[in-house]
Amino acid sequence: MEKLFVEKSIKINTPASRVWDVLTKPEFTDQWALEFSSGAEFHIESDWKLGSPVLWKGQDGSMIVQGNVTALEPNKFLRFTVFDVRGEKPPVTEEDGITYELTEQNGETMLRLSQGDFSVMAEGEKYHRLSAEVWDRVLPKVKELAEK
Repeated sequence: MEKLFVEKSIKINTPASRVWDVLTKPEFTDQWALEFSSGAEFHIESDWKLGSPVLWKGQDGSMIVQGNVTALEPNKFLRFTVFDVRGEKPPVTEEDGITYELTEQNGETMLRLSQGDFSVMAEGEKYHRLSAEVWDRVLPKVKELAEK
């Protein structure tokens, strides 16, 4: 089966360091992460160091999604795995997970997002579609927060 990745990008009128902060600091992630849960409060915990855990927790502290940072170049590149703790972990490759790639030029930042590979999951096509819809809401929110 062909690999299934969500691929999105958005131009943000601010330096990459500011976009990085919005993607990684709790005061910002708590605001855009709501899009993943239809408004139910949850937050993302990580120190964003290579190999560190990335934990998505509900308001009650329960674990929803967990993963690890697998690639990192501050202000430029971040990749981490994401596994719903309620299901089986599918096999992953080095390119799998959520990837943020930031390219800054003349004070503007192009944020490229990739998430997948959904083809290794049961009902992967459904989750691919749903994930694409969520990122269509998240990326404008990231842009708005970064440009404030």
